[in-house]
Amino acid sequence: MNLQNTNKIMAKSNIHITNINRLLKDVKSDVLADFMYVDGKGMVITTNKVTANLNLNIIKKYIKNVNNINMNKVLSPRLSQSKSYLKILGISYYIKDINLLVIADIIERVIQTTHIFNNTVLTSQPHIIKASPKSDMTVICVNIWDSKSGSKTKSIINRCFNIRCHIATVQETNINPGIPQCKNCWK
Repeated sequence: MNLQNTNKIMAKSNIHITNINRLLKDVKSDVLADFMYVDGKGMVITTNKVTANLNLNIIKKYIKNVNNINMNKVLSPRLSQSKSYLKILGISYYIKDINLLVIADIIERVIQTTHIFNNTVLTSQPHIIKASPKSDMTVICVNIWDSKSGSKTKSIINRCFNIRCHIATVQETNINPGIPQCKNCWK
């Protein structure tokens, strides 16, 4: 949310908290909004309990309906998140018939259009590492935003999907290897 929208909402924060709590009570939720404040990334609304997606959607709908708010600048509310580290195996280093190297942009498009990655947000660009000098296969390291419980990661781990004629598999990894060192990256 941009600064102008945030200032408009914060000027009447007590009214907005009251209205949000009324809407939550209407759906028989036991979650209540306590207060709102602004941090470096936007506006934060704290609640008395961990909220469910239904409650988040009610808050989002309310904020988007506040008068004089530029709705294009309102981001979806979300729970606290952590990074999960995944690796994708089974993708060729060269795109068949074109002899073009697999690049991060291609992997990002594949992730955006593959059903197992629905509602998945990357935390950084994927890292593509050639498996070995003699192999044409890659290891693709992907970092995603996930809930503290890891529910997105659990739904993706050990799932397979097709990329052209290859079957790719998603596996969990303990760490982000970051940008590969020269000795681990072959061309």
